[in-house]
Amino acid sequence: MSLDKIKAPVRLEMEEFEGRFRSSMRSEVALLDKITHYIVKRKGKQMRPMFVFLTAKMLHDTNDSTYRAATLIELLHTATLVHDDVVDDASKRRGFFSINALWKNKVAVLVGDYLLSRGLLLAVKHKDYHLLEITSNSVKEMSEGELLQMEKARKLDITEEIYFNIIRQKTASLIASCCASGAASVSEDEDVIEKMRLFGETVGIAFQIRDDLFDYGTDQSIGKPTGIDIKEKKMTLPLIYALSNSDRSDKRFIINTIKNHNTDEKRVAKVIEMVRSKGGIDYTTQRMNEYRDKALEMLAEFPENTARKSLSELVNFVINRTK
Repeated sequence: MSLDKIKAPVRLEMEEFEGRFRSSMRSEVALLDKITHYIVKRKGKQMRPMFVFLTAKMLHDTNDSTYRAATLIELLHTATLVHDDVVDDASKRRGFFSINALWKNKVAVLVGDYLLSRGLLLAVKHKDYHLLEITSNSVKEMSEGELLQMEKARKLDITEEIYFNIIRQKTASLIASCCASGAASVSEDEDVIEKMRLFGETVGIAFQIRDDLFDYGTDQSIGKPTGIDIKEKKMTLPLIYALSNSDRSDKRFIINTIKNHNTDEKRVAKVIEMVRSKGGIDYTTQRMNEYRDKALEMLAEFPENTARKSLSELVNFVINRTK
C-alpha cells in the first residue's frame, strides 16, 4: 500500500500540520528564515507525524495538542538530521545538498539548536509538559545511542545485544516518542501511552534493521550493495552475525578490512559476499520480521478502526520500503 493511501484517515490533519510546521520555524533573522525555508521545501516522507496522528486517531479524535505533538516531533527530528549531517560530514540529504554543505558546520549546528529550542518553547508555551518529557527523553536516548555507536566503531567489539541497545536508542526512541506523544495528546491513561511507546520502539527497531539491509543490496529494487556502513566502520546486524559464525581466518580478514581497508572496493565487496554466504542477510531479515510481527500483535490489542488499519499498513511499509 502506498503512503498516500496509508495517510487517508489523517489526510486533513497532515495538510493542516504542514502549515503549522512551517510557521513554527519562522524567524526574523533573514539567514535563518532562508535556511528553514530550504528545509521545508525538501521535506521527506513525514512518516513520524503520520505515526503521531494515526496513533491519536486510533484512540480518540485529534486535537490541538496532537498538532503540537506532531510539530514538536518533526522539529526535533529535523534538528537531529541537521546535526547528524555535521557528525557524519555528509554533503547530501534526501538527494539535495545538506545544510552544512551549503552554509558550513557552524551555521548547521546553530540551525539544529534553533529548531530544537522552537520545539521546546512550543511545548512550554502550551504547558504540554508530558509531551516535553517524552520528547526530551528521546533526545537523551538518541545522543547516547550515537555516542555508544562511535565508541564501538573504534573498538569493533560490538555484540548483538549492544547492537540492539544502540538502535533502540538511536532510531527507535524517536518513533517510540511519536506514538507515545500521539497517545498522550488524547489520553491520560499511562498504560495506553506506554503500550504505544513500546509499539513505536518495536517498529523503530524493525525500521533500522531494514536500513542496515540496504547496505547489502538484498533485492533488485535497491540495486548494487553500497557497503557504506562498512566504510563508516558501523557494525550492523548482518556483519555481527557473520563474524560470530566465522573461523579465525575469516574473522581476521573482516575485522582488518573494516579497520584498515574500508575504502578498498574489492575487499569491501568480498566482506559483503562473506556476510551473505554466512547467512547474515537471512538471519537479519528473520529478526526484522520478528519485530514487525511483534508490533502488529501489540496493535491488535486496540479496537479496530481505519486509523489502526493504516498504522498496521505503515508498519508493513516500513519494512518493505526500498529506500
